[in-house]
Amino acid sequence: MPASANAGVALESVVEHLDQLLATHDTPDYGNAVNGLQLANRGRVHRVAAAVDFSTRSVQGAVDAGADLLLVHHGMFWPGVQAIRGAAYERLTTLLSHDVAVYASHLPLDRHPRFGNGVLLARELGLAPTGEFGRYQTIMVGVRGEADVDTVELVSRADAFARGHGGRAVSTHLSAGRRTRRWAIVTGAGASRETMQEAMTGGIDTLIVGEGPHWSAVDAEEAGLAIVYAGHYATETTGVIGIARHLEETFGLPWSFVAAPTGL
Repeated sequence: MPASANAGVALESVVEHLDQLLATHDTPDYGNAVNGLQLANRGRVHRVAAAVDFSTRSVQGAVDAGADLLLVHHGMFWPGVQAIRGAAYERLTTLLSHDVAVYASHLPLDRHPRFGNGVLLARELGLAPTGEFGRYQTIMVGVRGEADVDTVELVSRADAFARGHGGRAVSTHLSAGRRTRRWAIVTGAGASRETMQEAMTGGIDTLIVGEGPHWSAVDAEEAGLAIVYAGHYATETTGVIGIARHLEETFGLPWSFVAAPTGL
């Protein structure tokens, strides 16, 4: 049901919709992800704020926007167990005093075929996914496809996208005239040993990620694999924005994006 000007939408209805849409409770993930509703409010949603990370900046941005639901990719418990004091206390106090609920979606959002970070980033880069990529336990969290594009041009597109979100993109060493024909995307910390091995055994010539360890650039060059590091933060802005737009279309809830780039 669309939100009326005053009544809003029941938080329970929004959460139920998101849980079903994202397969929240059926998707394996890291323990600290705690996907789903992480903090309730008094029961109504009038406006949504979307952010990549749960942080002081994103909480304050949600409050400033008049939101009563904060949708994030990295949730309240991402750093692990911590005492509720200092910044943690201030964040929680701000949320409770302004009646802001928090919903987090990590791998369920990464892998979604319509609103996933990978599929939406591919669209931003002018690429068309044709399959899944990036195994994590029983699921695939990224996308893959075919193209015929100068790799330097692809890096330029990624850099333009990243700079629009407070970051920048770099790549491993590229030989002159190199072209990308089989690519894959795993957003965030995507240049893991497992992902690189999957790329090399699967015939991928260009891997687009958010970030990776230094050794990944060395190993990739020697294996003939190009890696485009487009920023952990930047590559994971697309999913929460996509979901926020979907909530507006579904429930009539206005939304805003809280930009809080990390520089990584």
